Amino acid sequence: MEQNRLLTLMNGRIYAEQETIQNGYLQMSDKLIAVGEMSEFVQHPDEDVIDLQGRTVIPGMIDMHIHGVAGVDVMDAVPEALERMSVYLAREGTTGFLATTITQSPDRIAKAISNVAHYMENSQTAGKAECLGIHLEGPFVSPKRKGAQPLEFIMEPDVSQFQLWQEAARGKIKLVTLAPEEPGGAELARYLRETGVIASIGHSDATYDQVMEGVEAGVSHVTHLFNGMRGFHHREPGVAGAAMLNETLNVEMILDGIHIDPRSVILAYQQITSERILLITDAMRAKCMKEGVYDLGGQQVTVNERDARLADGTLAGSILKMKDAASNIKKFTGCSMEDIIKMTASNAAKELDIYDRKGSIAVGKDADLVVLNQDFDVHMTFCRGKIAYHSDRKELE
Repeated sequence: MEQNRLLTLMNGRIYAEQETIQNGYLQMSDKLIAVGEMSEFVQHPDEDVIDLQGRTVIPGMIDMHIHGVAGVDVMDAVPEALERMSVYLAREGTTGFLATTITQSPDRIAKAISNVAHYMENSQTAGKAECLGIHLEGPFVSPKRKGAQPLEFIMEPDVSQFQLWQEAARGKIKLVTLAPEEPGGAELARYLRETGVIASIGHSDATYDQVMEGVEAGVSHVTHLFNGMRGFHHREPGVAGAAMLNETLNVEMILDGIHIDPRSVILAYQQITSERILLITDAMRAKCMKEGVYDLGGQQVTVNERDARLADGTLAGSILKMKDAASNIKKFTGCSMEDIIKMTASNAAKELDIYDRKGSIAVGKDADLVVLNQDFDVHMTFCRGKIAYHSDRKELE
């Protein structure tokens, strides 16, 4: 396929921003040029055509919380790690992601986020999942709810320290997970809101009332619901209860069937709805790798075909793929494809303030697309108009 030629996908079921087209076409370069019914399609001599044979087309998925995949991690702090992530994530239908850090020493965090900024500014190309910014998970978290965050590097929320990191990241930190009940938590949440960064409550032991105080200060997001937080109790709703009740909060969920029991998924989905849920993977470097022992933040993690755990049994991220998260929530709740698109693409794009170019299929937006087979497997992924993955092409394996 010549680089300058237009590309058209034809005979697909297209979940466009304003409608679902049962038999339609998409014409693209790096942007979407036209979306319409096949009855309107006229092929031009300067374009290539791919027949989708009735397959489904949805917007590319956005993972706002991912540490690594295929043996690499954001904390490796080398451009090759991010390049490998960008290639492998497209295989699961992810076309955009936030490179997520873990609690470590200030210097290691600075090195990792500086590397992300350099990669974003110098190495991003079409045909790979796009790094959209940085998710700083820790170290501003509660020692009581540390999960897999290394205890020795946890620190109290600190605006000055964050400013140093944001300078090192050249403004590319887009989301910060913090415990607002810790000293300095409200001040940091307030500063984040004032500077256009998403403040997320996570790894937090906050009571319901403390969560509300955090929301008042600037918290607008919840990191991996039910995990690393004070859970729901009938006399103290905690962080989990606040996430379900407060309609201003966007809520991450890890849908691998392990981090959240499917029955709890149903409860949360009925209360929160697809309007506020964001499916994420929280995946670590062992995703797409063999069973074995891997590193996460300097800790040994034992990985089998289902999950990843520290030596004490604590869940340490996941090996979940976005396509499987989407498939699982459909299986658990019976939600529609339109709901899945909100939870895997639109909600994230809106929260990151990039909905003008990401998160839906519409003329003028980036040609970030996923073609699904009938069984919800990824057949093809397009990242800014270029094929990033094709299930039939063995050279991509």
